[in-house]
Amino acid sequence: MFRKLIPLDKARQILKQNFSPKPVGVERVPLIRALGRILSEDMTSPMDVPPFDRSTVDGYAVRAGDTFGADEDKPVVLKFCGQVSVGESPNTFVENGMAAEIATGAPLPKGADAVVMVEYSTRSDENVFLHRPVSKKENLMEAGSDIRRGQKILKKHQSLSSRRIGVLAALGVTEVDVYKRPRVAVLSTGAEVVEPGQPLPTGKVYDINAHALGAAVLECGGESINMGIVPDNKDQLKAAVKRALNLADVVITSGGVSVGPKDLIPQVVDSLGKPGVIISGIAVKPGKPTTIAVVDGKLVFSLPGHPTSSLFMFHIFVRPIVCKIAGRTEETPPVLNAVAATKMFSARGRRTFVMVSLTYDKAGKPFASPVPLGLSGAITTLARADGFVEIHEKQQFIDIGTEIDVHLFSRNR
Repeated sequence: MFRKLIPLDKARQILKQNFSPKPVGVERVPLIRALGRILSEDMTSPMDVPPFDRSTVDGYAVRAGDTFGADEDKPVVLKFCGQVSVGESPNTFVENGMAAEIATGAPLPKGADAVVMVEYSTRSDENVFLHRPVSKKENLMEAGSDIRRGQKILKKHQSLSSRRIGVLAALGVTEVDVYKRPRVAVLSTGAEVVEPGQPLPTGKVYDINAHALGAAVLECGGESINMGIVPDNKDQLKAAVKRALNLADVVITSGGVSVGPKDLIPQVVDSLGKPGVIISGIAVKPGKPTTIAVVDGKLVFSLPGHPTSSLFMFHIFVRPIVCKIAGRTEETPPVLNAVAATKMFSARGRRTFVMVSLTYDKAGKPFASPVPLGLSGAITTLARADGFVEIHEKQQFIDIGTEIDVHLFSRNR
């Protein structure tokens, strides 16, 4: 099938024309298991939070007007009328000239409109001496001041973090409707690949891609299915990809997409359903052999066997699709303006992505340098990189000292 290389922008256009990513469904999960899940609907509050006026200090609930003129040397004297503890409904009423002892977090008793801190009060028998005045609503949190009944608190497509789960718990929510996680089958090929943990004969390498790609799927909000390693045999490959298509919403293969006699994946995938292979070879570096197919409505991404190429093309093509199927609103990757620390060259006629690491001068200005050992087979290239620089196919090089955009892999770098 391979190969007239397709320009990157054209490849993205072809993919968009042939596949429209949509969430695979909705399910209800217990709140305790909802961390990281994506809301499938807006969440509105069924109640006020807090549901009652509450004290923010230990002290005395009073009518603010009764405290005017209170001074350290000339305290206001009020009559003790009861006590309010946390977790109970007040059974006292604060009338003019009265004060009720109250704990932090306890509901404000009727009649009171402020709280005097215990530090500014003393008590003797039934008399409460206040040494400082308060204004209305001082030292209390009004009902609904945090969240109002009917207020939209979380939006559809938001990810449920620990903080957002805490908000839902405050509303008494026990279950939430979330998008189902898309199932993504990951399949490795090649006679040279061995499962980690097994003895490693000469000439063999451990299967990096299954684990790196599987982890990348999880980062997108998907569920990874490791289909194992399949030999370079047409019948076995066909059976394995068929099985993967039956189990998953998206299939990822790695290896077997170049032009060698054992590179059978494009032929196999193209034979499994319509329209078949839509992209076979992209004018990029790294990742040139990448092949993309649509098989009866399901995407099959066939990525290069070299780990850096494979994981990077996942970042460019697969990640946006899986995120959308998972119901996520794909965030624009962060971009940092930096200065080229060395000259960077492009591959003639191909969109070139140079993995870079960042250093900073004393003024905090970032400088980007190509990551050493930048070969497509070196997995450490991506591990060491803070991001990448994109060089257009019509551009020959980026000169030292040029201001450039670095597309960061993480917002934390």
